[in-house]
Amino acid sequence: MTIKEAKQIRIADYLQSLGYTPVKQQGKSLWYKSPFRRETEASFKVNTDRNLWFDYGSGKGGNIIALAQGLYGSDYVPYLLDRIAEQAPHIRPVSFSFRLQSSEPSFQQLEVRELSHPALLRYLQERGINTALARQECKELHFINNGKPYFAIGFPNVAGGYEVRNRFFKGCIAPKDISHIRQEGAQREKCLVFEGMTDYLSFLTLRMKNCPTLPDLDGQDYVILNSVSNVSKTLDVLHGYERIHCLLDNDEAGARAYQELRKEFPDRIRDFSHNYHGYKDLNDYLCGKRQILAVSPPPRNIVKPKKKGLGL
Repeated sequence: MTIKEAKQIRIADYLQSLGYTPVKQQGKSLWYKSPFRRETEASFKVNTDRNLWFDYGSGKGGNIIALAQGLYGSDYVPYLLDRIAEQAPHIRPVSFSFRLQSSEPSFQQLEVRELSHPALLRYLQERGINTALARQECKELHFINNGKPYFAIGFPNVAGGYEVRNRFFKGCIAPKDISHIRQEGAQREKCLVFEGMTDYLSFLTLRMKNCPTLPDLDGQDYVILNSVSNVSKTLDVLHGYERIHCLLDNDEAGARAYQELRKEFPDRIRDFSHNYHGYKDLNDYLCGKRQILAVSPPPRNIVKPKKKGLGL
């Protein structure tokens, strides 16, 4: 994807594909709760005529490239174009003026079921994920989007929304937020941080493979960002833990997300991404899918554990 091609994408459509929905419309402006932080009032504006955005909370704005720079924590343009291109198949034109005037949600007739559809289980198996574990963590969603029926895997977040995945679709049923999984009776000593639901499910699968007879596999809590742009939303949650272990992607966005967390928790945080060095993320590691990265992520001041494997 070129810069020119990226700029032809409507910012409102791009945000919608990431799970960010406008809360109000004023003329040619759409107002959102900022994708860069947690807030109660909308302070992020998109001018649909000029295809530009402005975030009143930070005083920054610009085109879709500048938006991706803020979302992915990088100023390396080829990397940003790759991220936009990855999302491009999920971008669909949306008539916001019609949808905002309607009381119907963008995902209509939502039904939440137990995860059991053979096609969804097969998709998880192809990604190396233990389906029994996935059934415990995820739901099966059936819904209407743009007049067409869909079904997908749904991973719940703390705000009542869902990350939505199937073989052909990646998106979010708003509101977009982090997922926080707490164990009953846990002392809140340790929390593991992942970028997405697939990484989290991959970790559970790896742990089950390596420690099938371990009696207590749930001695820690988990935070799943569901987007690196949600890092700021984790800060209040993570303040309650004595140890924070990060298993983020081995790319520039993952490195920057870790550094942002490290500034807040310098004495409590550890980076475990080196345990799957040479792989983009935990799922690639699980599947044995090595990847040569075009961008070398900045150093994370890693302290290597003595244990083998993930060393957690």
